[in-house]
This record gives sequence, C-alpha cells and structure tokens, in this order.
Amino acid sequence: MALRPVHVIIKALDAAAVGRFWAEALGWSAHSPGVTTYVGPAGGLVWPDPVVIGIDVVPVPEPRTTAKNRMHLDLATTSATHQAELVARLEALGATPADVGQGDVPWTVLADPEGNEFCVLEPREIYRDTGPVAAVVVDCADPRAMARFWGEALDWALHEVADEHASLRSAKGVGPYLEFLRTPGAETVPDRVHLDLLPYPGDDKAAEVARLRALGATDLDVGQGDVPWTCLADPEGHEFCVLAPS
Repeated sequence: MALRPVHVIIKALDAAAVGRFWAEALGWSAHSPGVTTYVGPAGGLVWPDPVVIGIDVVPVPEPRTTAKNRMHLDLATTSATHQAELVARLEALGATPADVGQGDVPWTVLADPEGNEFCVLEPREIYRDTGPVAAVVVDCADPRAMARFWGEALDWALHEVADEHASLRSAKGVGPYLEFLRTPGAETVPDRVHLDLLPYPGDDKAAEVARLRALGATDLDVGQGDVPWTCLADPEGHEFCVLAPS
C-alpha cells in the first residue's frame, strides 16, 4: 500500500483569481468544475495527472496571516535569461517581491497575489526535466525524520537525505521533487498550503489512513465537517489530506 501526491492545495480569498495567476505563471490551464479552481497542464483535464502535481485553489473566508507559509513551490528555469524573463513576467501578472530573510541568493523570492511565497530558481541541472515546478518545499525542524515519515507514506523514492535537506521524487523519475528544508523556528500557524494524497485504485482509504497514523500522523480538525477526505498532520504538524479514491 502507498499513496501519491496529486495536488498542492492553496487556500485563497479569491480562488478564481489565484488560480488564473498560477495557470498563467506555469503555462497551464485553469479548470473550475465546482467551487475550487484546479490548475494543471494545458489541454484537456487529466486527473490525477501521471507526471505533475497540480494546484487546487480552494476558497476560504479567512485572509492569510503575515506568517511565512511552511510549504512553497520552487519554479525551474533553464538559463539566467529565462530566470530574469520569468520573474518579469510573473511580476506583470501580479507577483510581488518577498523578503523571507533569504539574503543574497541566486534565486528570486516572490509572492502570489494573496501573499503566498514561492521561488524562481537559478538554472540547476537537477531540475532540468521536472517541468515548470521544480519542487514542493517544506520547512521543517528535522529533514531526516520528515524523509522517514514521508518516504514510508508515499510510493516515492528517497533521493537525498542530510541534516539540512532531504528530498524524494516519484520512483518513475518524473515530475517535481518533494523537499524538506531545515528551518529552525518555523511558525506552526495553520498551513495556507498543503498536499493532498490519493490512494491507488483498489486500495482502501481507511487502511491507508490507519497506516499513516501508525507512522506518526495525527488527526486534524480544520472545520472540514463531514467530508469524504481525511485531514491529518505529519509528525511536525504539517497539514495534509487523504482523498477518497475515485
């Protein structure tokens, strides 16, 4: 048994507007079949996508706090020129420069129209084949412990593990990385951004949730009420949801 990450949830006051931003930012399409806005590769809607992790923008009534999100996206570039052009295009779409204490670094930190931070990376060979999203990055206290939990939770392969940084990627070697970055003192306010996981066809969602609890996940009440998905938190309190298989 194992789970796969199928999309990143971004909570927003104006889900349609934030969805449009991310669709234009990534060169993808925005689909609004209901109250949420799903952003995935251009063309017809394919879900779950076999390669990418999509973005699902969910409307919420609460505005974002000033605390930095503990999860963000890193965007890939192919050259210094591409990086500069992408930053300029994103700012024209409504992104704004963000200071998260990064100092003098070769990547650019921006925020989407509702303040959710993301990074436009300088060209890196490791991300040459990820598509526009290089990585989903999670701030944490203990990357090694996070790699153990998430490595057992998902069917993804461990790529790298060290005291400061750990990463996983689909065992198929496609799509973005899931990275854990040691960030002492990261605030544990309710997450504005989180992952949704999906069992494979034929797998039992209840059994998967029980397996995650045995690994150290805890139940989480975010006011979701009676819904077909289960809200959990990993051992460091990062929110995630297990969806019902379709």
